[in-house]
Amino acid sequence: MKRLCITLCLMVLVKDSLLTYTTQDVSQSLVLSGQSLNWPCQSTKNIYETSGRYITRNVIATRAQVYKNEAILALPRYKPGVPFTLGVLSLKSSDCAPKITPFPCWAIQEEGNCQALQSAVDIALDMQGILWVLDVGIVNTLEQPVRRCPPKVVGVNANSGKVVKVIDLSSLADTSSRLQYMAVDYAADGQVYVYVSDAGTRAIIVYNVTADSGYRVVLPSAVTSGMDKPDALYLALIRKSCGTQVLYFTYLGSSRMFAIKASNLRTGNANGSIVDIGGKKNKIVLLGTDNGSAIFFRIKGDSNVYMWNSETPFVSDNFLLVQKAGDCRLPTGVIPGYKGLMWVIESNFQDYIDNAVSCSGASVSLHPLVNSCEEY
Repeated sequence: MKRLCITLCLMVLVKDSLLTYTTQDVSQSLVLSGQSLNWPCQSTKNIYETSGRYITRNVIATRAQVYKNEAILALPRYKPGVPFTLGVLSLKSSDCAPKITPFPCWAIQEEGNCQALQSAVDIALDMQGILWVLDVGIVNTLEQPVRRCPPKVVGVNANSGKVVKVIDLSSLADTSSRLQYMAVDYAADGQVYVYVSDAGTRAIIVYNVTADSGYRVVLPSAVTSGMDKPDALYLALIRKSCGTQVLYFTYLGSSRMFAIKASNLRTGNANGSIVDIGGKKNKIVLLGTDNGSAIFFRIKGDSNVYMWNSETPFVSDNFLLVQKAGDCRLPTGVIPGYKGLMWVIESNFQDYIDNAVSCSGASVSLHPLVNSCEEY
C-alpha cells in the first residue's frame, strides 16, 4: 500500500443540487503557538512576561473566522498569562508560522477593563462583514475562574476595526449560566439577531440587535435526555436550498440532535417548534457550517471531520468523511473563507487542558480542509 497526501474534491448529490468542496494549494498549513504573538516592541513583551500577563504555554487559539485574506482568531483566557483574547493573521503570508496581532488593537484587550474584551470564547462573521465576539467576562476558567466583567457580545467592523455594537448579556444570564457558542442571523426584513447557547441553564439567548432587546428561550427537558449533567451546548445555523434558516443544536452528552426554525426563535415561539432530528450513536462536536446546508462535525476524542447535508436524514449513511485524522490535534472549528475554501482550525487542546503542552505552548494548525494521507 502506498500512502499519498491528496487533494480533496468532494461532490455530493443531494436532491437536485450538487454540493462541491474543492481545495487547492493544500500545502498551505499555518502552524501557531504561544510564541506566535506579534509584540509592538521587545520591552512591552518583557513587561508582560515579568508581570505574569504573558505565559507562553497558556495561549491557545480555538475558534476562527476568515475575512478576505485574513483569519481572525479567538484566544480564550482559559488560563492566566494570555495577553490578548482576539487576534488576526494574514493567510497570504509566505511564512508557515505567521504572527498573530491583536484585533482590532491592543487597547481593547485589557483584562479587568469592562470596556475591553475579557475572554472571547466564540466568534461569528456576518454577511455585512461584522465580526461578533462572545465575551463571557470570566478569565482563568480552567484554573481558578475569576469574573472580571458581565458577559457581552461585541460587534466589530472587520474592515475598519471599529466597534459598532456592544450587547450587555447580564440581564439574560445568571450565576449558573455557561455561555459557549454563538450564531448570527439576518431576517428577511434586514433585522439582525444573535443566538447564544447557555449550557448551564438549558437555554438559547435570542437578541434582536436592531431592536436592542433580547429574551431567553428555555429548551425542553428532552434536550438533556441521557445526560448526567449539562456539558457543551453546540449551535449550527444553516440555510436550506429553499432559503429557510434553521438552528441545529445538541448537547455533547445528549443522545439526540434538535432543530428549530430561525423564524420561530425570532418571535420567541419555541413551544412546539423544536424538532427532534434523530439519535446520535456517538457524542459529536459541531464544528461549523459552509454558510449553506452543510454541517461539519467530529466524534468526541476523534480527529476525523465529517460533513452532513441537513437536507438529508440525520443518519450515519449520510455522514461523509471529509478529513481523515492526521496528527495529535483535534479540530475545534471549520469555516468557509479565503480562496473559496473550507478551513479547519485544530490543536492539541486535550494536552492543553491536561497541562501537557511544551514550554512553547499549544500547537495550533490552520489549513484548508483536506483528506490527507489516504491509502489506495
